[in-house]
Amino acid sequence: MKIVIIKYNAGNIRSVDFALQRLGVTAIITDDHQEIRNADRVIFPGVGEASTTMGYLKDHKLDILIRDLKQPVLGVCLGLQLMCAHSEEGNTTCLGIFPEKVIKFVRPSEDSITYKIPHMGWNSVSGLKSALFDTVNEEDYFYFVHSFYAASGIDTAATCNYIVPFSAALHRDNFYATQFHPEKSGRTGSKILENFINLKY
Repeated sequence: MKIVIIKYNAGNIRSVDFALQRLGVTAIITDDHQEIRNADRVIFPGVGEASTTMGYLKDHKLDILIRDLKQPVLGVCLGLQLMCAHSEEGNTTCLGIFPEKVIKFVRPSEDSITYKIPHMGWNSVSGLKSALFDTVNEEDYFYFVHSFYAASGIDTAATCNYIVPFSAALHRDNFYATQFHPEKSGRTGSKILENFINLKY
């Protein structure tokens, strides 16, 4: 099976590669369009800023390529946000694979000590609705680092509650995405990656 990690101007790509290696999976890190099209599975990870990253994707025509992919695609963190319709970060039009909008966390004044932004650390997820979560338990914990979130919507495949309920994962057709970092989420995160690789397509 050919696994490709999309190479672009975002952080965290190597840590996803290392997580796959721990599963015994060798991935190709590339921005070559043909390599990406020919992959059996595509991973679109990322840590960074939405508007500059979308500019990079457009300059390299990766925005069109990603939208047209037919094999299973997994977005992670910024990858999830860029797969949504719009992000408040830089007032950015994103890929539009998911209709959900990406919104900045606003800390309630009365909870200024309880809630910190960015949302950073371990949180449970619930409402699991995707094969990505096969054998994962309701209320299992995953690792998050983000200041913006995808609102809950028709494609929400798991929910996390931090200040407000938001989409911890999204799923539509062959496109999957997680706001949490599976590569940093221990055994449960490894299971997410394993489930993605083993999806029936």
